[in-house]
Amino acid sequence: MSGAPPSYSFVALPPRAKDGLVVFGKNSARPRDEVQEVVYFPAVDHEAESKVECTYISIDQVPRTHAIVISRPAWLWGAEMGANEHGVCIANEAINAREPAAETEALLGMDLVRLGLERGTTAKEALNIIVSLLDEHGQGGNYYEDAHSCHSFQSAYLLVDREEAWVLETVGKYWAAERITEGVRSICNHLSLTTKMDEEHPELRTYAQTQGWWTGEGEFNFAQVFSPADDHLDCCAGKDSLEKQEESITVQTMINILRDKASGVCIDSESFLTTASIVSVLPQNRSSPCIHYFTGTPDPSRSIFKPFIFVDDVKLVPKAQSPCFGDDDPAKKEPRFQEKPDRRHELYKAHEWARAVMDSDQEQGRTLRKTMLELEKQGLEAMEEILSSPEPPDPAEVGDLFYDCVDTEMKFFK
Repeated sequence: MSGAPPSYSFVALPPRAKDGLVVFGKNSARPRDEVQEVVYFPAVDHEAESKVECTYISIDQVPRTHAIVISRPAWLWGAEMGANEHGVCIANEAINAREPAAETEALLGMDLVRLGLERGTTAKEALNIIVSLLDEHGQGGNYYEDAHSCHSFQSAYLLVDREEAWVLETVGKYWAAERITEGVRSICNHLSLTTKMDEEHPELRTYAQTQGWWTGEGEFNFAQVFSPADDHLDCCAGKDSLEKQEESITVQTMINILRDKASGVCIDSESFLTTASIVSVLPQNRSSPCIHYFTGTPDPSRSIFKPFIFVDDVKLVPKAQSPCFGDDDPAKKEPRFQEKPDRRHELYKAHEWARAVMDSDQEQGRTLRKTMLELEKQGLEAMEEILSSPEPPDPAEVGDLFYDCVDTEMKFFK
């Protein structure tokens, strides 16, 4: 598993997205046996000079962190993908670059996703926060729960809000970013920024010259300069999946793209599996709520996308959260990962049964999948009604939304 996992992240903005909506999606490709949990954290005021303990290091905390909902590998602090109460969504991609990523423990790219969500009220503000923390603390450490070898990667991010999206790609503390205000964009486990960079690290080009990767003459192409020599600079599976859509892109379009195994967007290989997925819809009309759909289970083609809406009193969902091992967690003790505890949550265990049924018994499996899709369809239709209504949703009803969906799904698996 030396290469970066082949994940994909997408965004569609008007006019390609339907009805003044911004649609965001990501498949998280990770080691096959890794469990992801979906966790909500409310907004919190913090004491002065307090610290926050990230996956490997502690850093200064800010006075207030926003409410967030994230999907994350259960052993770490950060997030593969998620959203905050201000309608900001961020996804992370591990990437291979010309400069090897540091094995020294620092911030993981996934930590920076969570930090961006907790501290940023817009996509651009989150980007500024991430590059500032990158400069201060660096990135590095093992991306996998693996005691035998350190898998470290550079990071790329897709940051999205109701108005725009940003692609941020990083190599060490150096970075470049592109702003997207319309149409479609995808990122994967290769560098994708070329000559259009709207912002960059002030010393980026100087650094490339000192390394002998750029002469200083001609156009500066970020991907060409910083990609490994054997990299084929190709995210075509994701790019093609989005660009070939002839009709307006909706939540359902994005879900279908994430489920597509033939294109390579939905990974199911010997080493990697799409262990969790997200689709978010961000209405440009601020009177409508943002809606975030999480699977919380592996393989989106056999999972249900369940909706979440931010309100003041969100009901927590223990069934989608992994067991907590506290200070005894092998991920927190050094040397790390000497044991691998069972991190499966109740939803994951129930879904394991469903996947086995779909794999082994054709008739029962087909019936189960049909039932799951019908359940999902009901949720999507209910959310469409919320988006088309001139009235805001009742907080008392939507506070239990994700909880109720998980509960209903699990009843079908028993």
